[in-house]
Amino acid sequence: MNYNNAIFEKSFGISAQLPPSVTPEITFSGRSNVGKSSLLNKLFNRKSLARVSSVPGKTVTINFYGVDNAKFVDLPGYGYAKLSKQEKERFGELMEGYFHSERNIKLVVQLVDLRHKPSADDYAMLDFLKQMDIPVIVVCTKADKLKVKELERRKREITEELDMIEPDKIIPFSSKTGLGCDEIKMCIEKALSN
Repeated sequence: MNYNNAIFEKSFGISAQLPPSVTPEITFSGRSNVGKSSLLNKLFNRKSLARVSSVPGKTVTINFYGVDNAKFVDLPGYGYAKLSKQEKERFGELMEGYFHSERNIKLVVQLVDLRHKPSADDYAMLDFLKQMDIPVIVVCTKADKLKVKELERRKREITEELDMIEPDKIIPFSSKTGLGCDEIKMCIEKALSN
């Protein structure tokens, strides 16, 4: 797979707009401001194909990127408290609509912030994916913000905190240094070949 071929295709704000799922999909999920856009840009080897925002809760659409014969799907970040009730309802409908529309999801890349214990929303998402029987890897972002000893400690702790995930499917990642990027690509390519 040539990640440099990635192109932004389209954004969708309501599930009724979602296109049929024809090609395999790799889906990216996580809290607001966890670093989904930064991860996508690192994978695609681009500075700003996926828009990075300093304001949490800014991505409120499902964004589709084409990469060779697959789609990379960036879901809106969850857990942002300042969304209006109407926005939260739309967000819920969009997520439900995505996961319940018979999509060809090969893998969900679930992002969590390595510096903190996973949130209740993170656990709920992982539980939902397990119930839906969707393959998942957990990418632990912002690893570069930890000192070496802290990083080693958090790597141990996160495998205990996420004991429902096999340890080899928990990948520390840094968009600055590229740590974990090759492992993530390997997991994506393995999922696409299954």
